Amino acid sequence: MKATVSTSLTRRSVVAGLAGASTVILAMNNAGANQTKLEKSLYERLGGVFAIAAVVDHFSDAVVKNPVVGQKSKNPQLREWHTKNLERLPGLKFMRTLWVCDVSGGPFKFVATKPGTTSLGLEEAHRDLRISPAEFDEVAAELGRTLDHFKVPKAEKSEVLEAFAAHKDEVTAGYVKKG
Repeated sequence: MKATVSTSLTRRSVVAGLAGASTVILAMNNAGANQTKLEKSLYERLGGVFAIAAVVDHFSDAVVKNPVVGQKSKNPQLREWHTKNLERLPGLKFMRTLWVCDVSGGPFKFVATKPGTTSLGLEEAHRDLRISPAEFDEVAAELGRTLDHFKVPKAEKSEVLEAFAAHKDEVTAGYVKKG
């Protein structure tokens, strides 16, 4: 005896099948979107080199004008740098852009001009400026204000500020507490 298989499709079975398939496809797309979002580097989420360079440009100019760490700083080394060495500012902006691109997972690599104990060379580059922890914090606050100016999303802003804060000990290595 031969078994017969019904190949007739009802509208209900087609709709049910399509609904199930679309649910699976939607779930796969959402998983893919979340995966892609998670896989993007901070560099990509910040918008790449041109967006980073715009932020660095604004930030660098703001630091020069900042009353705590800029041209009117009580720290004589910072005050002098921000008044007598401004011809070096374009190069500093370039190096800062490379640094941010590098630490955020971008394709550009930062190589320190004054190598120190870390590959970033931040200790030696900042040692003579004798930056205090409070001055470092003010620069970080200026960075935060710059990120707000560019409407950088909260998650990316936090990541940038965390990456910056991770180097506080290196940048303040030349500070000698007066007492």
